[in-house]
Amino acid sequence: MSTPTAVVPAQAAARLERYTVIDVRAPGEFAAGHVPGAHNVPLDHLHTALPALKAAAVSGDLLVVCASGNRSATACRQLAAADIPAATLTGGTTAWAQQGHQLDQPESARTVWPMERQVRLVAGSLVVLGLVAGARYKPARRLSAAIGSGLIFSAVTNTCGMASVLARLPYNQPRHADLHATLLTLQSS
Repeated sequence: MSTPTAVVPAQAAARLERYTVIDVRAPGEFAAGHVPGAHNVPLDHLHTALPALKAAAVSGDLLVVCASGNRSATACRQLAAADIPAATLTGGTTAWAQQGHQLDQPESARTVWPMERQVRLVAGSLVVLGLVAGARYKPARRLSAAIGSGLIFSAVTNTCGMASVLARLPYNQPRHADLHATLLTLQSS
């Protein structure tokens, strides 16, 4: 089993041409801006991409990217378990852009809110719904308590069940043809 490594944006930028960059965010997030040359393989489709990623890793180093570095670290652990060496971009595309590096954004791409923003909207809406409904029907307050508990669990474990659910929504899914084309490109590189 290989050990994942972390690379800061300045190091990644200096070696960008040597990396095969894999962005594990949802397609809408990827379309909003990604590291130049990145291939979109959403985290929940990573298991499907393992053969293609193994082939790409033979040709060169893999750099796994997400918005903040959390999902890419998870992806690197999964890749390491499959004996595929990969590095994660510390701070993700957020740190990349903050340090002045360019993000590519296709002109025809539809923009979807980042996953963290989607989670905040849904969680906040459910808490307010629980409180409003709780004014008339007291047990409805449990919804707010459950969401609050889920957010605490998410912070402690550095995982997010709500993000996993939201990632399955149609606008966060890659079109099959796009993912298939990406996997073919990775296998032939």
